[in-house]
Amino acid sequence: MAIQRTLSIIKPDATDRHLIGKIIARFEEEGLSICALRKIHLSKREAEGFYAVHRERPFFGELTDFMSSGPCVVMVLEGENAILRNREIMGATNPAEAAEGTLRNLYATSIGNNAVHGSDAPETAAVEIAYFFRATELH
Repeated sequence: MAIQRTLSIIKPDATDRHLIGKIIARFEEEGLSICALRKIHLSKREAEGFYAVHRERPFFGELTDFMSSGPCVVMVLEGENAILRNREIMGATNPAEAAEGTLRNLYATSIGNNAVHGSDAPETAAVEIAYFFRATELH
């Protein structure tokens, strides 16, 4: 199996409800290591840059408003098949469809306020990691 890195974000709704420790603990319990971590408050412009791939979608404004509404935690997770593993731990985007025990099942309050973000492919992970971290910050 391949060792991969993926970007994970604990979104403002989860940081506001003091879930950072629980979410990080879950990743570590599931065998993912944290290579880099930072708590930040994205500006609207930074959120728009990060989610530029969704610029033409109807939810873009709402998404970037939400992501710039409060602090979030960005981190790089590493492990065997980290991208797929992270997505399994997160669960479906819609918390009503998320499997029992997944982060979104436990902590999301809506499709928009779904507690966490994770890269969906190796190419996406590389771009997303580079958006927040320099190579020298990854350990």
